[in-house]
Amino acid sequence: EVQLVESGGGLVQAGGSLRLSCEVSGITFSQYGASWHRQSPEKARELVASTSRAGSSTTYHDSVRGRFVISRDNSRNTLYLQMNDLKPEDTAVYYCKAFTDRESYWGRGTQVTVSS
Repeated sequence: EVQLVESGGGLVQAGGSLRLSCEVSGITFSQYGASWHRQSPEKARELVASTSRAGSSTTYHDSVRGRFVISRDNSRNTLYLQMNDLKPEDTAVYYCKAFTDRESYWGRGTQVTVSS
């Protein structure tokens, strides 16, 4: 059974930091691209950041570039999202995803709330 389990969310004040983790099991994680997405009640789910299988290539949504860093540790089957200088508009449920051209798997999400 494939499982992606996010952790590290919570309540933080604007300007603060959080690090999200996503532990992956049931697949060979190093063979999958990986990404973080978020969804708030006001918006559709959006891509926040993505990384290639080896972690050598990353992309970011314009709104988080320079504040968030995506990384992965394939030896630990774990994906990370370091979030700095958080803003109230970053409030959302954050989901991790592992994907290839043929299949994709999602976690259940972790809530991030940023107070002003």
